[in-house]
Amino acid sequence: MAEKQRPYRRQTAATWAAGGLALLLAVLTGCGGRATERTDPATVQHVLDARAAAVRDRDAGAFLASVDPAAGGFRDRQRRMFANLRGVPLADWRYRLVRTGAFPLPAAAGGGPRIAAEVRLRYRLTGYDTEPVTAVQYLTLTRRDGHWRISSDADGAADGKHTARQLWDQGRVQVERGEHSLVLGTGQTRARLRELAHRADDAVPAVADVWPGRWSREVVVEAPDSVRRMAELLGSPDDSAYEGIAAVTTGEAGASARAPADRVIVNPRAYGELSALGRRIVLTHETTHVATRTATTATTPLWLSEGFADWTAYRNARRTPRAAAPELTRAVAAGRLPDRLPTAADFGFDAGADRLNRAYEGGWLACRMIADTWGEDRLVSFYRAMSAASNGPEALDHTFHEELHLSTAQFTERWRTYVAQVLG
Repeated sequence: MAEKQRPYRRQTAATWAAGGLALLLAVLTGCGGRATERTDPATVQHVLDARAAAVRDRDAGAFLASVDPAAGGFRDRQRRMFANLRGVPLADWRYRLVRTGAFPLPAAAGGGPRIAAEVRLRYRLTGYDTEPVTAVQYLTLTRRDGHWRISSDADGAADGKHTARQLWDQGRVQVERGEHSLVLGTGQTRARLRELAHRADDAVPAVADVWPGRWSREVVVEAPDSVRRMAELLGSPDDSAYEGIAAVTTGEAGASARAPADRVIVNPRAYGELSALGRRIVLTHETTHVATRTATTATTPLWLSEGFADWTAYRNARRTPRAAAPELTRAVAAGRLPDRLPTAADFGFDAGADRLNRAYEGGWLACRMIADTWGEDRLVSFYRAMSAASNGPEALDHTFHEELHLSTAQFTERWRTYVAQVLG
């Protein structure tokens, strides 16, 4: 049943002159060759700053000057990565050293002193990100022939320290711009990228119609060429967990009052199996998560965040409750009316497809009931009120009382009656 593949789970450049390159090499040697084996963190940060400047200036020579020439395979991958970035509209790109001694270094034959560094990459896309995307990197720096350069980003893997992969690590990035969207893909046809941009462009006004508050009204979609590459972008070693997931939205919930940088990452296989309506629902659902990100906190139950996204996506879809909630319809017909609102465990990767679908459907019907009974504005108000609630199990009950004048138990009973009525 392709339509029931659920969409979401919570998780100007100027070339450097010769003098600029000479300055980079001086930085890499540690202030003109005065580096010692006990390297000051500032020296490492200077290396990272020079590397970041090379990316911002689109200077391949200066970028490769930060890479150990003796690390042949890594250097080749870095050369390709830099080339893959060519079409990506970068507003900013910076590295910050978090710490040295970040992981045990494997034994190496020959070579000079080495440093195991934990680094944070922070970048923004021009016209789309008001806040940066942050990604962790675990880098090995080697001092060879008097120069400190980066020789690996994989030495920490044996200790569980994995460098986060980005789309440009996977291949040449293709770019498609929409009215409200930017689609970045690898190994995609131009038609597929345009279709994604079209769906995202339609989703933005649909979401803005129900969530008119402050958000970017722009969506960045990433389209890797396989589910394995999708899992890699999400930092997961298990691609089977995403087989039936059409798309995932990444981002830090409630990070700041400003809109953080979200990415909608599409599973090419599952998304490709959906009908036109299914694709519209998926992109609208994910765009809802982008819009509501700053109002989504640890106190927001998953049934509410996922149910609200589904409610927005189905709002103008003209689907009957039975058609939109087949798993829960079957459960009700079999006399298995749910006795509680969906929990976080019901949305877990190990919940199983049927239980997961029932969780999404139950959350959607809870939000649909609020909108039908108290009005759409009150549903939005309820969502926002949850983001302002204090932590603890009493937060939901307090919000129910304040917004709907019901206890959690009373709301649950009304929801159970509603589910039986609309699906029975």
